[in-house]
Amino acid sequence: MGCVNKVNEHFDAEALAAGLETFGGTEDERRAVARHARDLADSGRYEADADVEFTPEHVVVQLADAPEGDPAERWNWWVGALEFAYGGYAEFQVRQLRE
Repeated sequence: MGCVNKVNEHFDAEALAAGLETFGGTEDERRAVARHARDLADSGRYEADADVEFTPEHVVVQLADAPEGDPAERWNWWVGALEFAYGGYAEFQVRQLRE
């Protein structure tokens, strides 16, 4: 089960950003989560580990299972679960840059 490292031409980050509106947050936050999700899609890691197609719809369903929070908090909760289950997902967490 290795990382495939291919570009997922079918992952629509804009569709994900729109789907994340359900969870509130700012437009910038939703775009940041969508960019991280696109990076994860491009890596091929999730599909290789979970044997599930990585789509914007799938991501929204997974984030809906989070206990609460804005899109970034929900994303980080899910990525944390993936890190625990498979390892190698910490790089996909959304982090805030501090000045």
